[in-house]
Amino acid sequence: MAAIVAIVGRPNVGKSTLFNRLIGWKKSITDETPGVTRDRIYDIAEWNGKKFFVIDTGGFLPDDENIFQKAITSQIKISIQEASVILFMVDGQSEITDLDYQMAEILRKTSTPVLLVVNKIDDSKHLYNVYNFYKIGFSDVYPISALNGSGTGELLDKITSLINDTFREDYSNLPRIAVIGRPNVGKSSFINTLLGEERSIVTPIPGTTRDSIDTLFDKFNFKLILVDTAGLRKKAKITDNIEYYSTLRTINAIEHSDVCILLVDATEGFTNQDKAILSLAARRHKGIVLCVNKWDLISKTSKTFEEYKMYILKEIEPFRNIPIFFISVFQKQRLLKVLKKAVEVYENKKKRIRTHELNKYLLDILEKYPPPAYKGKHIKSKYVTQLPVEYPAFVIFCNYPQYVKQQYVRFIINKLQEQYNFEGVPIEVHFRKK
Repeated sequence: MAAIVAIVGRPNVGKSTLFNRLIGWKKSITDETPGVTRDRIYDIAEWNGKKFFVIDTGGFLPDDENIFQKAITSQIKISIQEASVILFMVDGQSEITDLDYQMAEILRKTSTPVLLVVNKIDDSKHLYNVYNFYKIGFSDVYPISALNGSGTGELLDKITSLINDTFREDYSNLPRIAVIGRPNVGKSSFINTLLGEERSIVTPIPGTTRDSIDTLFDKFNFKLILVDTAGLRKKAKITDNIEYYSTLRTINAIEHSDVCILLVDATEGFTNQDKAILSLAARRHKGIVLCVNKWDLISKTSKTFEEYKMYILKEIEPFRNIPIFFISVFQKQRLLKVLKKAVEVYENKKKRIRTHELNKYLLDILEKYPPPAYKGKHIKSKYVTQLPVEYPAFVIFCNYPQYVKQQYVRFIINKLQEQYNFEGVPIEVHFRKK
């Protein structure tokens, strides 16, 4: 198991800024507002040839009765249990607070090495403040500036001296399955139920998840990366910077995924925003599995399933090849079937058709059912090939590509779907001049 370094501390001491610096990119949302980070956020850092996981956590506020804060405190405790090294972060430009002392008491009970990281030592005038923090009771004290990077080299040297170089497994080739949808449709609950643990914070309040969270799922004969994402609202309903950056993180998660599981709330129907999210994933050439969650809350007759399915298929046209599941995360209904289908869609997305086979099949269709002639000009197709890209895209070379209508392109796409089973994957077909 690879080493895990957990960053903990009270709100607004710079944990997410340090996390971003250690992993080398801005994954965690940073803002002056306390409590921006809620879930445990993982990524990989590397120093002097050693790789290790880093966990960003929410701010420690144990006595706060807020529904989010109780969950955040639980996530912090899980992080402490998982960690190989703990970075206890404090604000070097302020006095030691009661929260700092409470956090220190918790950390003194663990046998895991704890490094006291005094942040915001951005210049020499704040350096003298560091000595005050020895009163907390930890001997390993590291003054740093997470903002400009000073002191982080010495901190990383210490971290790598405390961990074993056991980071061996490469997860880059595993399928990345992003769970997407509007706020409060059950995305985090879906992932937590599959994992059997509270990996992401779940509350009835829309917008609970703010960052995109990657988790290795290695059970039930599956091995893949599950990505929990923030809910996507309409632009007009995004009211603050934090939600704006959450939205950007979700779009980035879609961009870097292979397949998207789109969750829809059965009690609210297939909304225009659901349609917009599906279109967003399709435009980025992602495999898609559509799941109607909260199916247990719907009053049903013998016709409900088929009627609801036909209603969705009509709404999502022309994407009629997308698999649709009716699930209940609460009752754990059909969740593994969804995951199995997502992996199948991933394989469909990677499918390559040999050029000889493609020409034999398609040229016959193109000859029997050619595109309609335009002003007496007949369109004759000469050659077909699949493009070397990460999604199914094909080029048909012909004499007058400019006269081929979109309806005919759709006809060819349907024929490709029928023959080669690209279920769940948007296909592109281009006509080009020979």
